Amino acid sequence: MGRRDRKRLATHQALQSAALHLVAERGLHQVTVEEIAEAADVSVRTFFNHFPSKEDALVGLDRERAEELTQALASRPLVETPLESLRAVLTEFALEMVERSDEWPLRMDVVKASPELLPRLLGSVSALEQALVEAIAARQGQEPGAELYPALVASVTMAGVRTAISRWRECNAAEPLTLMLECVFDQIAAGLPSPLASKRPSSSRHPRVASSTPGAGNANSGAIDRLGRALPRTLSGVGG
Repeated sequence: MGRRDRKRLATHQALQSAALHLVAERGLHQVTVEEIAEAADVSVRTFFNHFPSKEDALVGLDRERAEELTQALASRPLVETPLESLRAVLTEFALEMVERSDEWPLRMDVVKASPELLPRLLGSVSALEQALVEAIAARQGQEPGAELYPALVASVTMAGVRTAISRWRECNAAEPLTLMLECVFDQIAAGLPSPLASKRPSSSRHPRVASSTPGAGNANSGAIDRLGRALPRTLSGVGG
């Protein structure tokens, strides 16, 4: 990354951080773009060069990070399988993400206080995953959506990264995140075999999983809590 790119990235992150801390302190509707720009020591014009709105600065798709991820994926050796390439790229991404991990709980507090941000956050995660799908399809000479595999491998590996980071935090970083990620990707590569498979009686039927619909009054809060546990970042690919 050149000097100009590093400077742009630093400004981008400064704006995200300023937006997050101001909104966490005052509330979404009590903070203006002008105040965010001033806190980051840049002009309003510079703010809009990075984000179309304050909401995007908080939880929108970080297009620069998404582009970095897809470029990194495209540059991996073609002899690697898509899973091997994703393992390398997403592991590096996760390690960078946790460097700003103190902002993730704050971001989720902001979303809880302003539930209207939740659809935008979910959309950002989906868009990041779709960018990976397109990059995987391109590596295989396919059109996005033409085959099931690119979408499946992108979805599974992204879920794996979220799970590894979530478990790593739950154990208070008692073990290195790299070890958690290694374990996750090893299990994915092995086809997710159940550790209890040898202890269970054989059966030709899969157990049914009961589904439930949460009450309308708690829908937003429950969804946000689950998201906060499952997506510890700034996904820095997402909103930070």
